[in-house]
Amino acid sequence: MDKTILTITLNPSVDKSSSAENIIPEKKLRCNSPKYEAGGGGVNVSRALKRLGVSSDTFFTSGGRTGRLLEELLQAEQLNLVPFHIAAETRENFTVLDTSNNKQYRFGFPGELLTQDEQNKILISVKVVNPFPDFVVISGSLPAETDADVIRLLVNKCKSKGSKVIIDTSGEALKAAVEEGVFLLKPNIGELAVLVGKDKLEEDDVDRAAQLIISQGKAEIVVVSLGSQGAVLFSANEKIQIKAPHVEVKSTVGAGDSMVAGMVSVLVKGGDYKEVLSMGIACGSATTMAEGTGLFTKENVDRLYKEIEKQ
Repeated sequence: MDKTILTITLNPSVDKSSSAENIIPEKKLRCNSPKYEAGGGGVNVSRALKRLGVSSDTFFTSGGRTGRLLEELLQAEQLNLVPFHIAAETRENFTVLDTSNNKQYRFGFPGELLTQDEQNKILISVKVVNPFPDFVVISGSLPAETDADVIRLLVNKCKSKGSKVIIDTSGEALKAAVEEGVFLLKPNIGELAVLVGKDKLEEDDVDRAAQLIISQGKAEIVVVSLGSQGAVLFSANEKIQIKAPHVEVKSTVGAGDSMVAGMVSVLVKGGDYKEVLSMGIACGSATTMAEGTGLFTKENVDRLYKEIEKQ
């Protein structure tokens, strides 16, 4: 029997994307009709899992007109929604493609502060989920000025219920989660450097940094994203490095979230770590082939996974 999954997104968004020709300052730009898609770390993980045929519950904050649109967009994708309504307006992000040179410009907005009362109620809402999921994915940024301690408390609550926590965030939120200890951590090299108190890491230092985090009990699995070079997975007794397949990159929006979804889709079925990493890279790479803020197609994931298996 497959394990159950809950994704948590405290700073979701509606992602608006368009295109224009020859973007230059101080000129009125005529954009093509916009496209609206649900966004934010855990939200995208749930959307990607759905495309892989894996069910999850999607817990996210929702406020105002944009929050209602976000819920409508997710309902259209037939996800299992657990919206938590807040006073502030859900944020929007904006992406525009310059069709003259195929360069993409991404504008991300911070999101409004979660009040202390809202944070407390979120923790209670998550704690009383019944039955509690086997895996919890906490992914995405925190709204501006929100204390990162809420992430530590969320991780603590989920672990106390016996859930395996997967974290994909950055900055103080990432530090707080790792201090509490998680099952799987997915930093890039820069984020990994911060976690071990370094300004930067050379390639040889990555192994030592990841193993230090594991030996300190802060994570069972560390997957270091290497961008177009693929990724490397560390556990207590394994190191698996896999190169990303060559694809035509149209957008990197949602690639990291898709990678997390790919890994989780294998973990819930009891796959080995090589399969976990291979599916993660296949999903992340397939999403870079999509335009704007779109995610992967299952067809591209299957094709890329077969390529990766041949490495």
